[in-house]
Amino acid sequence: MRTYYVYILASKSRRLYVGITRNLERRIYQHRNDLGTFTSQYRINRLVHFEEFSHAIDAIEREKRIKSFLRARKIALVESKNPTWDDLYPNPSVKPGETA
Repeated sequence: MRTYYVYILASKSRRLYVGITRNLERRIYQHRNDLGTFTSQYRINRLVHFEEFSHAIDAIEREKRIKSFLRARKIALVESKNPTWDDLYPNPSVKPGETA
């Protein structure tokens, strides 16, 4: 069974980015290594929230719903599970598939 992820990245100044992926580890690595234009331009690379889904359609619907939220509601979503805005990605320097 495949797993799909909806995630929120934040910069240190708390600029937000909402995305969807099947491989969260690879996608965060790409964001961290400036392989995305918007996220690299604003240094948005800290994983502050993510949700898992078994079906792509559910993940797509959730991503659209979160993107439609006002900023205050997105912040409330992050803070409901991550009040200190900790980076939830375990090791930013390791490529996907490698071990530390």
